Amino acid sequence: MVHFLHPGLSPRTIVPPDAEKDALGYCVVQEEASPYSLVKICLNTLIANLEKLCSERPDGSLCLPGHWSFPQEVADRFLEVMAWEGKLTDRTASIFQGNQLKLKLANIQKAKLSAAAFINAFCHHKLTELDATAVHADLTVPDILHGLRSSSWIQQNLRCLLLDSTSIPGESRKLSFSQLTGLQVLSVFNVSFYNEDLANVSQLPRLESLDISNTLVTDISALLTCKDRLKSLTLHYLKCLTMTKPQIIAVIRELKCLLHLDISDHRHLKSDLAFHLLQQNDILPNVVSLDISGSNCITDRAVEVFIQQRPTIQFVGLLATDAGYSDFFTTEQGLRVAGGANINQISEALRRYRNRSCFMKEALYRLFTETFSLQITMPAILKLVTVGMRNHPLDLPVQFTASACALNLTRHGLSRGMPVRLLSEVTCLLFKALKNFPHYQQLQKNCLLSLTSSRILVDVPFDRFVAARFVMRWLCKHENPKMQTMAVSITSILALQLSPEQIAQLKEELCMAVKELLVIVKQKMIENLDDVTFLFTMKALWNLTDESPAACKHFIENQGLSIFIQVLETFSQSAIQSKVLGLLNNVAEVKELSSNLVTEDVLKHISSLLHSKEMEVSYLAAGVIAHLASDKQLWISRDLQRSALLQDLHATVQNWPSSSCKMTALVTYRSFKAFFPLLGNFSQPEVQLWALWAMYHVCSINPSKYSKMLVEGGGLQLLCDVQEHEGADPQVLQMATSILDDFRMHFMNYQKLPLCQMPSTCVASETLPVQC
Repeated sequence: MVHFLHPGLSPRTIVPPDAEKDALGYCVVQEEASPYSLVKICLNTLIANLEKLCSERPDGSLCLPGHWSFPQEVADRFLEVMAWEGKLTDRTASIFQGNQLKLKLANIQKAKLSAAAFINAFCHHKLTELDATAVHADLTVPDILHGLRSSSWIQQNLRCLLLDSTSIPGESRKLSFSQLTGLQVLSVFNVSFYNEDLANVSQLPRLESLDISNTLVTDISALLTCKDRLKSLTLHYLKCLTMTKPQIIAVIRELKCLLHLDISDHRHLKSDLAFHLLQQNDILPNVVSLDISGSNCITDRAVEVFIQQRPTIQFVGLLATDAGYSDFFTTEQGLRVAGGANINQISEALRRYRNRSCFMKEALYRLFTETFSLQITMPAILKLVTVGMRNHPLDLPVQFTASACALNLTRHGLSRGMPVRLLSEVTCLLFKALKNFPHYQQLQKNCLLSLTSSRILVDVPFDRFVAARFVMRWLCKHENPKMQTMAVSITSILALQLSPEQIAQLKEELCMAVKELLVIVKQKMIENLDDVTFLFTMKALWNLTDESPAACKHFIENQGLSIFIQVLETFSQSAIQSKVLGLLNNVAEVKELSSNLVTEDVLKHISSLLHSKEMEVSYLAAGVIAHLASDKQLWISRDLQRSALLQDLHATVQNWPSSSCKMTALVTYRSFKAFFPLLGNFSQPEVQLWALWAMYHVCSINPSKYSKMLVEGGGLQLLCDVQEHEGADPQVLQMATSILDDFRMHFMNYQKLPLCQMPSTCVASETLPVQC
């Protein structure tokens, strides 16, 4: 029925990082804390409702309404968002057929498309860029090249083609790029790309940037064909090279126009190519960026000398090497370093290597060490962590280390300085990692620890049903006491945030959780220990049973009632008594279970607590009595006892202060559903009086929430029925009229609900003052 919430004392306002000290962090907070752009909102809405807004062709594909037209930039963005959200399929790609939408920069990353759908939807557009990274195996590199070559305009004008991690059928051999004469940028990272393919590509007349990382190339001599135009070359993890170091360096030396060179490698391969490169004086005279991360035998001195001889260098990659730690790399103006020596180098590494899992896990490990005792908010770094998690969902080392970094960046109140949207993304990615690696316990611990942040639990949107299922399962693992306390406290809060329908869906987890929580309560009683774990456990049981007949049934079936009676006999603190009574209220609301409470033991304790000096305890005890006394069937042989309880209830409610008074803790309700049978019980005005006092109380504390709840649940009409009933008790009538008057005043002030929803008889009613 009810639960207590203590208002948080922490401020909700985000204080952004200093723009001078942390410009990136400042920008991230501004971006993440700002509303989405109108274009993004419209596109997200359009994509979510494609099936409704589009018509269907005879072949089952979709088409937009004929009069719709998008600017080219919006059409490009539309396609990108569809691909990002996994909505780009053969059925939806047909939207881009014809000339209704005009594309220029086509992004179809990770899309599941057939070759026919790709050609029909995209190859008639005047594309200048195509990103087909990691498209589904149904669409192969030969299919993409065939489609692009089908358009003479694309052949001459396509400037950028990204084919990273795209498949090539086993029977295909040579790839033909030669007709794409306008191509300036080509990336075939992680593609079955051979020497003959490199020879073909090297003849492209405008080629300036080439990435052949992790391909099957064994000889790069073909690059000499384009030595006078190639400006950027990426040879990361070129594991099949059979050339000697001097041969490779000789080719690089001839690339006179090269501004960007990446010869980084996996650390475990211990490549010394970079070591030999750094010894050369007559190589790469105009280089702007050099990436040698993961290379072996690299020293600070060798890199310093190389850079000093080439003043044009603006970036050097040194992650997973022994270099980057001298003062030169932290004081040199205009030099960006991707390394592990400090937070700036690590940040650069996370940004540069977002698509390389080998370096991502290395950078995350360094970040974890660097942020272990962090005391300042770093939203820009957390954003980079989420990028790594999102880009490598099936890489356990990345996910595990990222989860630990996310914890470092949000613990000890640091989450209060993070935008809600960013925290939401992190939390959702953590649960995605749990789904992908359900048996990795340390990852589960990190996720559980992240949920101990009150900021995340209260303010941040994430799938609380999935979270509750995970935490309840963890609760039953009998982990160490500290982890158990965290699981219990999280359960107590998540239970409030789930609907009764969601709690019912938990079934097995709910049964196990209630049983385990009762075991904890029993153990604490044996130890006579009312510590924080005990209090959280009591709160969790109270909240789990709130409007949950299934949880109440599990409570009764697992001897919860006798355990709670023992709790009342063991502990006398009002905070514990209120939690016991709160749960008993929940049980009393379930008609099939309420008879379990009509026993001498239970009634004795409730009658005594009705007269408690603590308002919350008395209030909750009165609630149990009101619900039990309203069902005469429970009192067939106890009518005198029932009458005495009702008289006691009436006298107690009359002695309470005004129903607008404030209790130590805030009483809240999911709905007024349990009150409605009490309101119609005119033969027992004592029961009606308690229900109306309770409704008045919460309405006065949070009028907007509960006024709306009254109308939507049908309670407003019931109040009017009380007001119009000829046999209504005067005190009951007075309280009902006062609630109606307060609701009307609230409506006039806040205009939350249309006036037509308030019965006309109520609008015109006279009101009586509420007596204290």
